[in-house]
Amino acid sequence: MNTRVVPGSAAFGLMVLLCAAWGLQQVAIKVASVGISPILQAALRSAGAAALVFAWARWRGIALFSSDKSLRPGLLVGLLFGLEFVFIFVGVDRTTVSRMVVFLYTAPCFTVLGLHFVVPGERMGLRQWIGVLLAFVGLVTAFIDEAAGGSIMGDIFGVLAALLWATTTVLIRATALARVTATKVLLYQLVVSAVVMFPLSWLVGERGIGVLSAPTLWAMAYQIVIVAFISYLAWFWLLTRYLAGRLLVFSFLTPLFGVLFGMLLMNDRPSLHFFVAAAMVVSGIVLVNLRARN
Repeated sequence: MNTRVVPGSAAFGLMVLLCAAWGLQQVAIKVASVGISPILQAALRSAGAAALVFAWARWRGIALFSSDKSLRPGLLVGLLFGLEFVFIFVGVDRTTVSRMVVFLYTAPCFTVLGLHFVVPGERMGLRQWIGVLLAFVGLVTAFIDEAAGGSIMGDIFGVLAALLWATTTVLIRATALARVTATKVLLYQLVVSAVVMFPLSWLVGERGIGVLSAPTLWAMAYQIVIVAFISYLAWFWLLTRYLAGRLLVFSFLTPLFGVLFGMLLMNDRPSLHFFVAAAMVVSGIVLVNLRARN
């Protein structure tokens, strides 16, 4: 039996790198949207990463087609994953990187709230309830801020993406997907989302692919290879070796990196009001993830 251990300095260092990579993802989406329409961009990201994950699974000899009763929940999780990224990619085109990443990373709070009601043994304590409340207050505070570059529709899309992300996590935890390999779960999400998003892009009349400049191609390569392939596999590998609670607390770094990259690379200028809201959300994430020692 694989006993998970307390992460050491190497695992902590890897988590910091992963959070930085995820924080930079919103910038990459924004950059690539100049040459590729949002939903099509998300579809290409999923399809490219699925091909890489499938090749990696074959190389490692990981079983992908065994009968394990995961097909139905896998298809549902893939659909939710696809819708999540539709909201992310379309939303970041309508708001700033800084705002999108803060709204998106309320997902850990929605997740523990869902697990509390759905999964036995995942009840929240007082500290988690306080964390959820603090994050929601931060969410409302950020909504009423009128920072330059934001829009109510883009902000709402960020929250909807967070809700879908949380729902996906709860389903994975509460269904047969909890008993299959992380690689197979990731493939369900990537393959189904690609199948859904390619026709959706056509149905909504997106412009498709425009001028493919070097920044657009590099941004797409970053999303496919670094984020959707390497970082997700690294994250799942960490979860198989280390106590999840000690790793999840690092999720608060991602919105911090996202705001920083938005300011440095996209010229975002969040107001003091927004920084206060972001601090509430980050504090809520920390409190939610600081569970009792595993």
